[in-house]
Amino acid sequence: MRLTLEKVVIRHEDWSLSCDATFTPGVHLITGRIGAGKSSLAEVMTGVVQPAEGRVVRDGIQDTMLSLQFPEYQITQRTIHAEAASWGVDPDHVLTRAGLSDQSERDPLTLSRGEQKRLHLNCILARDHDLLVLDEPLSSLDCVEKTQICKRLGARQDRITILFTHEQWTFPRIDRIWEIRNHQLVCCGPVPEGIRSWQTAPPPVLMLLRAGVLPENLTPEDLKEAACRING
Repeated sequence: MRLTLEKVVIRHEDWSLSCDATFTPGVHLITGRIGAGKSSLAEVMTGVVQPAEGRVVRDGIQDTMLSLQFPEYQITQRTIHAEAASWGVDPDHVLTRAGLSDQSERDPLTLSRGEQKRLHLNCILARDHDLLVLDEPLSSLDCVEKTQICKRLGARQDRITILFTHEQWTFPRIDRIWEIRNHQLVCCGPVPEGIRSWQTAPPPVLMLLRAGVLPENLTPEDLKEAACRING
């Protein structure tokens, strides 16, 4: 199973993004500054939009899913129960896991952004997609919900998971770090070694690196363990 971007170029009116990359099973983290083209790259990876140049090869990938940043964009039904069922999953199981089982007949558009996000992510994670691309999946979630979702994402080791995020504190177990620099997708490398060259690393990670400590991974547990080594 492999996703390959062969000399891909994405263009808009005032910028472009070049990508030569291969993604294999595991969890890939892609970061970059606001406006760098992360959402556009997510759409190209999943075939929603075609690149201006190059091609995207999905080798051995039968089932692709794109999770948009704003969950309301993917709502199609008039009740929460019907919305969950429309994803081809067991709606009762999903609503229980999302903490919404007592609101099954409610209009999903009346939910808060955080509730919509919980519903959306639980519908997606109820199926084992070969390629799962997520644009800011942790936004609007509280700390407990972020942790739960990250544990489930980190367990997808036999499938390709690509996570685009500006998240600063809570991450799943990451296998490889990528970032967008100067209009180009750059591979920082596998974790933990790739953390050293991660230019857009969040403040907690930068603090550890400045103290000479390299975390084993980016989960909250790994960052806490690394922080304990500063004064150890």
